[in-house]
Amino acid sequence: MEAELASLKAQLEKARSGQEAEAKKEADKLSKDADAAAKKVAAAQAKVKAARAKKKSAAQQKQLKAAQEAAAVAKKAAAVTKAAAADAKAKLATISADNKLMAKVAKAVAKEEATITKKLTAAEKKKAAAEKKKATAAAKKKAAAEKKAAAAAKKKASAAAKKKAAAAKKKTAAAAKKKAAAEKKKAAVAKKKASEKAKAASAKAKAAAKKKPGRPKKAAAEAGAAAPAAKKPGRPAKTKAKAGAAKKKPGRPAKAAKAGAAKKAPARRGRPPKAPAQA
Repeated sequence: MEAELASLKAQLEKARSGQEAEAKKEADKLSKDADAAAKKVAAAQAKVKAARAKKKSAAQQKQLKAAQEAAAVAKKAAAVTKAAAADAKAKLATISADNKLMAKVAKAVAKEEATITKKLTAAEKKKAAAEKKKATAAAKKKAAAEKKAAAAAKKKASAAAKKKAAAAKKKTAAAAKKKAAAEKKKAAVAKKKASEKAKAASAKAKAAAKKKPGRPKKAAAEAGAAAPAAKKPGRPAKTKAKAGAAKKKPGRPAKAAKAGAAKKAPARRGRPPKAPAQA
């Protein structure tokens, strides 16, 4: 578009300069012709005056008439030449005015082109700024969404970890409780067995005492030793304290202590020795 405008401008300038030069050349030529015709008219008029000044013979009259006719023709030619010169000058003035107008139009076109270019540049800058703003907003929105998603994922992972830890803790506590209950049950069974064993030993001792009446002191002692076992077969203070501790803290197993207490309890309660019982 710009190249075409430049080409048209060049062609117009060439045509204007060519027309103006041609019109000027023609006007100059016609002006010269008019000057030459005016000189001829002046010469003819001078001849007429000279002829009039001389005696008027037939030949002179003829010459005067010829000179007058030549002067009239020269005058007429001069008038025509003058008119042509005036027309040429008018034409030159018109071409010059047209050229000035065309120059003014070209200047206005150039100004309009500059304005359009400026507007286009401003529009492009505005468009680029809008696109940049839009891209920045989109990037910020995306970053915020990613941050939110990361926070949600972190929260979810934390909640899952807490839930898992709570479940593990609950499971461990339940297992410890179950284990403590099993230990307690086992201790109770051991306690019962020890009680039954003590009762059997006491009964056996009594039977042995009945069989041997000559030894009342030993039988009485054995019976007295077996009596406390019959009254309290398996509830020592130590066992109670350990059982309480197991209830308070289910995570701490007390198997060995309880089992040991259950096994050793009958020996501390006055179980009769095997040799006298067998005797």
